[in-house]
Amino acid sequence: MKLTIHQVDAFTDRLFGGNPAAVCPLDTWISDDLMQSIAVENNLSETVFFVKEGDAYHIRWFTPATEVKLCGHATLASAYVLFNLMEVDCNPIHFTSLSGSLFVKQEEDGAMTMDFPQAKLEPCSTPQALWECLGAHPVECFKGEDYMTVLDSEDTLLGLQPDFRQMATLPCRGITVTAPGNQSDFVYRFFAPQSGIDEDPVTGSAHCATTPYWAKRLKKE
Repeated sequence: MKLTIHQVDAFTDRLFGGNPAAVCPLDTWISDDLMQSIAVENNLSETVFFVKEGDAYHIRWFTPATEVKLCGHATLASAYVLFNLMEVDCNPIHFTSLSGSLFVKQEEDGAMTMDFPQAKLEPCSTPQALWECLGAHPVECFKGEDYMTVLDSEDTLLGLQPDFRQMATLPCRGITVTAPGNQSDFVYRFFAPQSGIDEDPVTGSAHCATTPYWAKRLKKE
């Protein structure tokens, strides 16, 4: 069996920037074990597989350690391959996934817009293990599939040196840490040692939580 794999740097306009994803278009599904083995060998934060099913593409994402329910940068990379290398004639592209329907639209200038679901988060007390492994006390904490913690400033966020070994024991996919930005509405970092990724360079799915939070807090669209 021979499979084509495209490595795409997402969320960047330069080579070796952004967040790389391995994109594997399939005609039919291969076994979960084989997909996981391919992800391990690629050793990128995400390896993504998709199969055309009717008018949509079913998409699945694997880290080197596990399958995840949602990934932004690898979805963007998949859409880039479909629009630019496979020359599909649908726009937007409809992906079906463990997180429901996802849509990626290509604009006339080549830019792409992703329509992702809003994360369901509930306010919670910050677990002691969480602030200990971050080395900082969040001012707010929320829990869904991930934890999302809010810090007081960008400087505090940039200064974090997490204890990834302790963080890996927390019951979640990963941890989004966000704060008001000095030159932007907000900044964030995403840690997921539970999923085999200590820190992800860019995490599109984190915006399913951060964007609704900051839109409400800043009263902005």
